[in-house]
Amino acid sequence: MGHENARPPFRAEHVGSLPRPERLLKARQDHAAGKISEQDFKHMEVDCIREIVALQERVGIGAVTDGEYPKTSWREFLFEKCDGFDSEPTVPDFKFRLYDGTLFDYPGEPRVIGHVRRREPLTAEDFSVLKGLTRQPTKANLPTPSIAHVNGDRLLDGSVYPDRALFLADLARVMRDEIADLAHRGCTYLQMDEVPIAVLCDPNNREIVKSRGEDPQELIDNYIDAINQSTIAKPASMTVCVHMCRGNRDQGMADGGYEPVADRLFNRLNVDGFFLEYDTPRAGDFTPLRFVPKGKKVVLGLVSTKLVDLESAETLRRRIDEAARFVPIEQLCLSPQCGFASSARSRPLPIDLVERKLARIVEVAHQVWG
Repeated sequence: MGHENARPPFRAEHVGSLPRPERLLKARQDHAAGKISEQDFKHMEVDCIREIVALQERVGIGAVTDGEYPKTSWREFLFEKCDGFDSEPTVPDFKFRLYDGTLFDYPGEPRVIGHVRRREPLTAEDFSVLKGLTRQPTKANLPTPSIAHVNGDRLLDGSVYPDRALFLADLARVMRDEIADLAHRGCTYLQMDEVPIAVLCDPNNREIVKSRGEDPQELIDNYIDAINQSTIAKPASMTVCVHMCRGNRDQGMADGGYEPVADRLFNRLNVDGFFLEYDTPRAGDFTPLRFVPKGKKVVLGLVSTKLVDLESAETLRRRIDEAARFVPIEQLCLSPQCGFASSARSRPLPIDLVERKLARIVEVAHQVWG
């Protein structure tokens, strides 16, 4: 699909997570309850990953992932595999708005009770398994440092981290160590998932931040700096993209386009591309894309991972053309707005519909870019 797109992000992409089969969820429960051994559980897990890899190869998606099958969610493994975090969730500042208008509290990020250190690989061992199951390009996923600070300085034990900058610096060090491990294992494509910056596009959420005595503009700068410090030592052969997410349930945690962060995001963040949610009006229009500099790519998240309707090829081509008014079409790619199962607790779309949605992305990418 276009010789100029030999390096990721590819024209046809997906974010990472895919629905876990019921037998994998049951095996995880049985393993936690001591009913099956670690060896038997891992055997089941690898079998399930092999099947989801085959699905991605079948549809021809640009980069294959493990569906995040080894993880309980897109973020928990950061807290589980690093020292310094409490084991209990907190009450979140930002709520999910469900389709019926009610608000939903998710389990908030844990408090920080000690110095944050990487105790074991976060995702590098999972990546090694994936790489052994396919000859296609592969992608690893990590959260950005900011997710551990999404509920603000109140999460920090002041005797451990009297300054937010010290905390974010330790998180960036964790990410540098993990990225070095991934690179050693042959990873050349990494996606980092960023929620707080996207959430702060919403003026109501910026007011929440102000009410807790913090400056949302300063936080945006802090979070961008933390990503840059995370990736500063990555090898030149590794592509890094950032996925912007407002929350992958119903109406999410934020409304509002990228305009409040666009210039800083696209021009200060030292990454190769951006996965941007654009499946509903809550993400705003395409005008912020005018800030995207030459050489960086934008993956348009136009396909919904939550709604059962299969997007038409005509609608997707039209929206790509609309985006191309603000950034050259050669810098654009296509994907869903988020993962198909951000956590094991997700209520995902049926796997046959997921496959058809991925196939539609590949179809449209061929039509638009050849």
